[in-house]
Amino acid sequence: MITPQTIEEIKGRIKIDEVVGEFVKLKRRGANLMGNCPFHHEKTPSFTVSPAKELYKCFGCGKSGNAITFVMEHEKLAYPDALRWLANFYKIEIQETQISDAQKQQIATTDSLFIINSFAQKFFSDRLHNHPDGQAIALSYLHQRGFNDATISKFQLGYNPTLRNELANQLIANQFNKDLLPRTGLVVLRNENEWVDNYRGRIIFPIHNHSGKIIGFGARVIGKADKAPKYINTPENELYVKSKVLYGSYFARQAIDKADECLLVEGYTDVISLSQAGVENVVASGGTSLTTDQLRLIKKYTNHLTIIYDGDSAGVKAALRGLDMALEEGLDVKLVLIPDNEDPDSYVNKVGADAFRTFINRNKKDFILFKLEILLKETGNDIGKKNELVNQIAESLSRINKAEDFTKQQAYIKQCAALLKIDEGGLITLVNKYKRDKLTKEEKKGNQHLSNTFVSDGPPPMATPEDFGEPVEHSDTEGLLTNQDDKYEKNILRILLEYGINPWGEQLTIAEFVFAELEGFHFDNPQLEQLLVTYKQAYQAGEQPTTKTFLYHEDDAIRQLVINITLFPYELSQRWNTLEEGKTNVIKDTSIEDVSQSINYYKLRKLKKMLDDNQKEMENAPMEEQLTLIRIHKELKDMERALTAVFGTVILK
Repeated sequence: MITPQTIEEIKGRIKIDEVVGEFVKLKRRGANLMGNCPFHHEKTPSFTVSPAKELYKCFGCGKSGNAITFVMEHEKLAYPDALRWLANFYKIEIQETQISDAQKQQIATTDSLFIINSFAQKFFSDRLHNHPDGQAIALSYLHQRGFNDATISKFQLGYNPTLRNELANQLIANQFNKDLLPRTGLVVLRNENEWVDNYRGRIIFPIHNHSGKIIGFGARVIGKADKAPKYINTPENELYVKSKVLYGSYFARQAIDKADECLLVEGYTDVISLSQAGVENVVASGGTSLTTDQLRLIKKYTNHLTIIYDGDSAGVKAALRGLDMALEEGLDVKLVLIPDNEDPDSYVNKVGADAFRTFINRNKKDFILFKLEILLKETGNDIGKKNELVNQIAESLSRINKAEDFTKQQAYIKQCAALLKIDEGGLITLVNKYKRDKLTKEEKKGNQHLSNTFVSDGPPPMATPEDFGEPVEHSDTEGLLTNQDDKYEKNILRILLEYGINPWGEQLTIAEFVFAELEGFHFDNPQLEQLLVTYKQAYQAGEQPTTKTFLYHEDDAIRQLVINITLFPYELSQRWNTLEEGKTNVIKDTSIEDVSQSINYYKLRKLKKMLDDNQKEMENAPMEEQLTLIRIHKELKDMERALTAVFGTVILK
């Protein structure tokens, strides 16, 4: 693990404009920087970077965070990997916490395998371009397949000559650990002392992990295979686990994120041909059935998966095998079958990129309904087969168990019942049976935390996302804030984050002044109240909390809330010195004036609510309570007049 000291050094060195500037062309606009958002398509820049606050936010798609979360989101890296990326960017030496001898050995083995793979890739690339057979056989074959030199270089394609041990001799001559060589699959040991190349006479496809390092290879025969297998892949080892790999994901991750769709094909050449044609949001399963780990990797980038397979029966069956797992992972799955015995590689070369995209968009079929259509054709009028089909569809539908897909599941049930010509209520009952069966099995395994959400047998109840154990999402652009009074509460938090540690006179800080002024008041918005409490606890613990402090808070909800409070899509004229209704008060020239106005406007808003509530009570209260309520009304109005006198005329809606 990276030591806390190293993490703090990384955070201390970070300049967010430098980090983001590696990926986005930024132009200065006042105190901030602007550019086109890297997370969605836009023509007018709405992506804002604040060097002073060390945060970014796109006011188009809503993505926001600090430099570390930017690297995580943009490069699709886990937190430790993002820290390593930043450490490398700033040339910071990473210190690790104390680890066991076994862990040290594992790290050493992993590093050695990466180094061996990197050496082998350079060897293969050199032989492709500089070896006579590489040029005459392999390179000409790739060109014949339609791959240009830029694409060959991008995907680092190579060639292993036909000589028995050319790579093996190179590896041994460079003193690589012989004990590790068999694990790579590059060479094999025969007769106890004879090292032999494993991929002789084959085109080499390096397989990359999420950071671009080579974890393995695929080796394809040139032309048609006779007795030998068409492809040979790296055996599973510390780096390469086939079920967790999607070929091309390193090159496609940003395109998938921007398109909000992942195209899934079967083979390496499908990925390369489509990418060369400009269809870059594409990965391959490597010719195997989809696995849960592969689907979860896709879900890191998008919820929309379009599977593109050959139109033959084998392609259809391969597509159907991954259906239920994809539904269970909450993916929105579509299917496209390539016509006329073509595959994606040959079809895109035949019709061109534009026609290929058009074909995909016009021929996407909803996966559930496609499965039903295929199985109905096989069933015919056989009652027994139809019963089996109904059960298969019900079992698939039961896997749609996430709260956000509840409406989608009901729509599927309605459509499937109509196509099967069965009672909708009966299908609902069957779907619920499969749900219960699955829950029972899970509970027997000791999992007591699964959501027990069933399809409604009648009109659905007025449920909230919390009823399904899901996080709440609000419709407003900032995600957390919903009522009209939030802007006043937000403004209090803003001044604390901006000025809290600054002095207020000789005895107090601004934070202490605000705490005193808010004594007896509570925010109506629970998220804002929680942030206020968190700030106060940090301050009273002797810390000096600022916007930067909370940008690295362990709670993502707090980080996002701080960004929403402190960064705005516009900058304020220096001539602005009053607060108008409907606008948010942002940084002013004078912090003391800003704090005073913010506190007073907050109190005015509270007084108005108290007056409104008191007025309603007066309208319905019995005669004996009227005098008390009138007296309260007068006291509140006196307080309101005293505050409004500070500003002049104030209108609060």
